[in-house]
Amino acid sequence: MRIAIIGGHGQIALQLGRILSERGHAVQSVIRKPAQAGDIEAAGGEPLVLDLERSNAEDLAAALAGADAVVFAAGAGPGSGPERKYTVDRDGSVLLADAAVRAGIPRFLQISTMGAGKPAAGGDESWIAYIDAKTQAEDDLRARDLDWTILRPGRLTDEPATGQVQLADSVAAGSIPRADVAAVLAELLITGAGARRTLELISGTEGVDKAVSALRS
Repeated sequence: MRIAIIGGHGQIALQLGRILSERGHAVQSVIRKPAQAGDIEAAGGEPLVLDLERSNAEDLAAALAGADAVVFAAGAGPGSGPERKYTVDRDGSVLLADAAVRAGIPRFLQISTMGAGKPAAGGDESWIAYIDAKTQAEDDLRARDLDWTILRPGRLTDEPATGQVQLADSVAAGSIPRADVAAVLAELLITGAGARRTLELISGTEGVDKAVSALRS
């Protein structure tokens, strides 16, 4: 399979790219800065320098031609203001979905966050905008004729992977290592499980392969 990861230099994206390439899949990672290319190559991916905030659906579709699936892993990141939450976290996902439709790419995985789907409970202006932007991005994707999966991980940590997760339509608040999120994304891509579902993910007691396989039963 050929998989394009948008926001390819993010921590989850780099680990996802490494997992997929080690399992024999071709990975194209879209990045904003040329200096990030070496990290992509070290993870086994092919870097593509493209700024989502300065691109259009036609150009992005041409760049991603031949992909079997796309992953939206981009984000404005900590320290960015409310405006970029919308231009990256929302508009970037909408742009990628438009491009996927144009390019005939059927599979779309979106990394969202637990808390999306309802107004933010507290937080500063940027946090409120982040949750709203993720919610709007989810709503846009659900309206598309794509084999989409929305994955909402809990609080992200940098702990080593445990390989043990809880994955369901709704789970209690919790945390999860980024490495385990990457492992679940890889399994969703490879198996095709979870299409047209919004899933929540935290650390748990079930192996990744078993948790993903259960989505197909």
